[in-house]
Amino acid sequence: MKALRFDGNLKFVRNASAPQREGETLVRVICAGICNTDLEIVKGYSNFHGTPGHEFVGRVIESPDSSLVGERVVGEINAGCGVCGDCARGDSRHCVARTVLGIKGRDGAFAEFLSLPHRNLIRLPQAITDEAAIFVEPLSAALNILEQISVKPSDRIALIGDGKLAQLIVLALSDTVGSLSVIGRHPAKLQIAKEFGADQVCLENAARLPMNQRYDVVIEASGSPDGLTTALGMVRPRGTIVLKSTHHGLTSVDMSQVVVNEVTIVGSRCGRFQPAIEMLPKSQEKLLRLISQRFTLDEGLEAFEAASVAENMKVILQIDSGTGAHRSA
Repeated sequence: MKALRFDGNLKFVRNASAPQREGETLVRVICAGICNTDLEIVKGYSNFHGTPGHEFVGRVIESPDSSLVGERVVGEINAGCGVCGDCARGDSRHCVARTVLGIKGRDGAFAEFLSLPHRNLIRLPQAITDEAAIFVEPLSAALNILEQISVKPSDRIALIGDGKLAQLIVLALSDTVGSLSVIGRHPAKLQIAKEFGADQVCLENAARLPMNQRYDVVIEASGSPDGLTTALGMVRPRGTIVLKSTHHGLTSVDMSQVVVNEVTIVGSRCGRFQPAIEMLPKSQEKLLRLISQRFTLDEGLEAFEAASVAENMKVILQIDSGTGAHRSA
């Protein structure tokens, strides 16, 4: 099968082996999205080798659950062992033995086919388009913030970053929080955040705040190694920082600020898919605005180059030839 493979260098190949995992479901990938984690993987993040990609929509080809065959699905990316305490509680996101689609120990979605346990797959309502479905995984990650922390209507919240994930966080939080400010580097992207529901937007070099204007919650989604340092300069004493960025390499930060100001730091990763799927029908028109370019799988290397351009938002691979893949500006 055709696939993008990473072995220290990203390559497009035509003869990759189709995934064969006993007892799992085989999915033909319709389209897949490139996110910042994928860009970090090809820099060495997570020491992953294989087929990257975890944002996808596909159609089930074979499954132990015959009712899934032919269905259009998205998939939870964490595949747990199924027997540990976390898995028994229905949450494989922190199973010690888990594999993660396109990130840890499991080939991902930048290929014609992928494999996942059938319990990871969720049928999509017909009203959700293929391209909007690409956003289920990152939108669930954005909504996970509300699962992890309690936000009061009176809280002042700052979001550092104006990229793909940051825009989804704006959508996820704008109807819930009282005040949401977005700090970014790109005026055009900040304008999108404003249209998506941010109360205030600000260029990063203007975001130096006096102590009496600091924020109750700061969400770091810049993708930059300096993001935590910026967040520490913006959060109030005894406030909360939510870390969303993943990047290759170590982060240098003055941890004394955390201790002296008694700051709570919360790492935030994957969310549950169902709330995102429920939110999609009313949000998909906005989400489709975030797609900058489309490529075929054969053009995958070019797609990664486009995804690396700061001005671009979501770049997608339209993989199933039956979907009428095309490139657009």
